[in-house]
This record gives sequence, structure tokens and C-alpha cells, in this order.
Amino acid sequence: MTDDVLDDLDDAQREAATVLRGPLRVLAGAGTGKTRVITRRIAHGVATGAFSPERVMAVTFTAKAAGEMRGRLRALGVERVAARTFHAAALAQLGHFWPIVAGVPAPTIVDGKVRLLAQAASSLGLNPDAATLRDVAGGIEWRKVTLRSIDDYARERPDPVGRLDLGAVVDLQRAYEQVKDQRHQIDFEDVLLACAGMIEAEPRVAQAVREQYRHFTVDEFQDVSPVQYRLLELWLGDRRDVCVVGDANQTVYTFAGADASFLLRFESRFPEARTVRLERNHRSAQPVLRVANALMRGRPGALELTGRASPDDPVPTLVRYDDDAHEAAGVARAVRAQLDSGADPSRVAVLYRAHAQSAELGTAFALAGIPVTVLGGVRFFDLPEVRQAVVALRGASVAPQERGFRDSVRDVLRSLGLTDEPPPAGGALREAWEARRALLSLADEQPEGTTLRVFTDRLMARARDQHEPARATVTFATLHAAKGLEWDHVHLVGLAEGLLPIAYARSFEEIDEERRLAYVGITRAARTLSLSWASGLGRSPRQQSRFLQEIGIRTLDERPARARTAGRTPAGASRSGPSARPRS
Repeated sequence: MTDDVLDDLDDAQREAATVLRGPLRVLAGAGTGKTRVITRRIAHGVATGAFSPERVMAVTFTAKAAGEMRGRLRALGVERVAARTFHAAALAQLGHFWPIVAGVPAPTIVDGKVRLLAQAASSLGLNPDAATLRDVAGGIEWRKVTLRSIDDYARERPDPVGRLDLGAVVDLQRAYEQVKDQRHQIDFEDVLLACAGMIEAEPRVAQAVREQYRHFTVDEFQDVSPVQYRLLELWLGDRRDVCVVGDANQTVYTFAGADASFLLRFESRFPEARTVRLERNHRSAQPVLRVANALMRGRPGALELTGRASPDDPVPTLVRYDDDAHEAAGVARAVRAQLDSGADPSRVAVLYRAHAQSAELGTAFALAGIPVTVLGGVRFFDLPEVRQAVVALRGASVAPQERGFRDSVRDVLRSLGLTDEPPPAGGALREAWEARRALLSLADEQPEGTTLRVFTDRLMARARDQHEPARATVTFATLHAAKGLEWDHVHLVGLAEGLLPIAYARSFEEIDEERRLAYVGITRAARTLSLSWASGLGRSPRQQSRFLQEIGIRTLDERPARARTAGRTPAGASRSGPSARPRS
């Protein structure tokens, strides 16, 4: 297995995967295969005897990413590795050690701050609206993940929240903490704080944790917050076997406490650390990477991505439209042309900065008859029609089977409403049909000999790991939701001042984060990248995004895509300037 897990790695990936001792920093650009490196490194360590799998903790930031990591490790023959989020790992440790240390069960988790804040506000004679309570909750989260006290918060964020002045905000935060304590509850951020505090204060807990886990890997290290970094240090103790993987160009959660300096200054904390740079992109065509590199050139920690190059690679396009409606219609036409040319709809995405931009797009795509899935909505396995189907399939699996496996799945789904022809795009009926059709496609992909019971077991395992099937729909997603994903064809809309960068981003740091968001969107594209913006009409004209100016005209083809195929400019669209090909 040692040779097998390294066989298909490029030179830089192999270098990273074979450093098994001491601190290691992997600077992994977009599309460079960081998850592959992480899992192959762990598998290589297990195969060579350097790692005991039950002594390895691999930490990432979402339950979905942790599930994917566990799946990849299983496929490599590696079991018993703890692949978890920071919160899941901390919660497991709290649940185990709290009764031992305190003699009582661990606190329960608050199911939502806003409700508790409303009760705390009532006790103070305050009656803030829901939006204000959500902002206060956001302030509490920021305070805790950045290891600040309430007094620190008051000094650093003296502005009122809604109609609450600073004194009221501080009183409300203190009352919130008191209500939690009275109910023997902790919130999401307290899980990390309490776990860190317990390890720091209780030597027997620290010893047990450090005996359990000897080797740490942290993915998306650019998004680590101060409290997460503190917990990692406590897990490590005086040991040095830690591998961190990240890309400062993709730090897009500073509002939630993410601090890329932990990645950029890793060698100041671990002077003996090895650094490996992954800059060979295995996803995107070179013209896409030129745009990405141009946008980030000169930024702290920027990587120069290289990828596959072909004279047939399409140059990214830029189109200006008169207004949002024309932009939405133009993008829908462009996507329809791609689908009519054979593109798989599940490999096409429309990305935007804010959810509000999806409304106009949704109308245009419905008129064009293009079904869409909005990322960040209800999870696939939480959809009512999917839950209903899984229950029905589970029930059918215990009955005698008179037909083959796939026919049985089809029969069950037909009984629930699956038809041969889909309903019109744009409504709930079409969304339900697409979900049932995705389940049928999963059944078609199963190996010969699969039974209905095994299939439902696999469905339930996918639900636990948030491993969603591909649906035959175009994806709508915010730039935040798109992080970590990829599509063959990406349409990035709204590249105008006030949208990207968003209007409330004013400081240098805030604009820099918006730039990184644009970079995330650009690097989701594997084959084609289409950028667009609407100049606006009447009293609210917009300016082209400054990021387009930074990218530079030489990296973009500014002729509208329709003009190249139909010989004319789409209604509402205009040329942003002279067309240009990138310099070789």
C-alpha cells in the first residue's frame, strides 16, 4: 500500500505526503489537491508504521468535509482515524471528561442564541427586534472565538447595535451568560472555550488527551480562529507532530474570527517547520488561472498557480449589461447555450456575492426552462421528499423482493411521484422530481449484486456524511457557499462596485476579503469562466468592480459570448472595451 498511495501524486504532493515527523506547513493553492495530500499522507504514515491510525486526529471545518475525509481514508484502507471538526472533537472530549472532573453530566448545547437573548433582554426590560438580537449574537460569537472578554468587546466595539447603546449591549451579554449558567447550558463557542479551559486546568485531562492523539493534521488552516488555535496548542502540548494545510488567498471568514496569520507565521511558532508549496492546479484551464493569479499577485501568501494549457482553452469572457434583469436574462441564455451544446447541468454554476442577487436570476432561469438548485438551502437528505423516499425504500427492503434491485427502487419512487417526464422548471414540483431522480441515479450507479437493504444502508451513511448526490440542475451559490467546490462552467455575476466588493466593505482589510471572495469564485471554474456586471440605469448607476481593473484587460476576452456565436450583442449587453487575448 505504501507505493500505491503515492503513485499518482505530483512531485510537490509527494514531498508533502512523505514528511511524517515534525511540524509541516503545506501552502496549497486552489485546485492543487490538498485533500488528496492530507489523506495520502495519513495513509502513507499508517502503512509505514509511523502513525497508529487511532492516534491520528484530522481536523477540518465542516461536517461535510470531515465526512469526505473519512470516506477517502476508508477507500485507502485506513480506519479508526478521528476525522472531525474542531467542535465535534471538543464536544466529544467535553462529554467524556466533564462528568469525571465535575461529577455531573456535561451541559447541554443552546439550540439558538436569539431565543435566549430575547429572554435575557426581557429580564432587563429591553425589547429589541429580531434583527438586533441576531447582531448581538454575532458580537458574542466574535468575542468568544477571538478570546476577548465582555470588557474587551466594549473597548473595541463601542458602537450601538440597532437601538441598543453600548451599555445596553454589555448588560445584555452579561444577562445572556447568566441565563446560560442558570440552565446548565453552553453555546457553540463555549464548547471550544470549555474544552480548552478543562485541558489547561486539569493535568489528568491534558495527559489523557495527549496520550490519545499523537499526530495532528488541520485542513483550511487559514480559517483557524484564536480559540481554535489555542485548543490545537493544548492538544499538542510540547509535541511537534502537526501538519497544517491552507491557502491565505482563500481566507474569507475573518468576520467569524478567522486569522490567516496563524498560517503565514507558522514558522515563527515552529522554526524547524518544513514548508511545501502546492502550486500545480489540477482543476482549471490556464486562462482561468491567469485571471486568478492577476487578481492576487502581490498579496500576502499569494501562490502562482500553473495548470494544463491547450491552444483550445477558451479565454474567460466579460460582459456588461444595462441592468440586473438584462444580466440575469443574458446569463440564462449563455447557460442554455452550454446545455444545448451538451454540458451537464450539474457541472454549471452561477455564483454571486449575496443571496438577494439570486431572485432576478431565478426568474430568468425559470423563463428559460432551466432547473436550478440553490446551494446553502435545505440539505438533500433533509428534503421532505428524500426523507419520505428513504423511509419507503427501507420499508420495501424488508419485504420479499419479486423484482430486481433497480426495478424495486424505481417502483418505490414512482409510487411517490417520480414520472418519466419532468414537470416545468422553476417550481416545487420540479425540485421534488429532481430529488427523486437523483435517488434513482444513485441506484443505477450501484455495483451488481447490491440489495435494497444495502442500498438504503448506503443512503443513510451518505446522509450522515452529508455526501449529496449530483442533481441534473444548474447550481446557484454565494461565493461563501461555493468555497471548496468546482464546476466545469462558472458564471460569476455582479462584478460591480457595491456588489463585489460589497457596499459595506470600506477598510483595506474588508476590501481585501472581498478580493479573496472573487478569487474563490474564479478558481471554482475548470473549463470556462464568464464574468458579468450591470451598469444600472437611471439614478443608481454602478461602476465596474475595481477587481476587474486589477485583473487587467489582457487576461479577458471582453466580447459578449453571444456575439461570438450569433454575430450580434445580446439585448441589454454591450462591449466593455476592445477584445484582447492574453499575452503568451
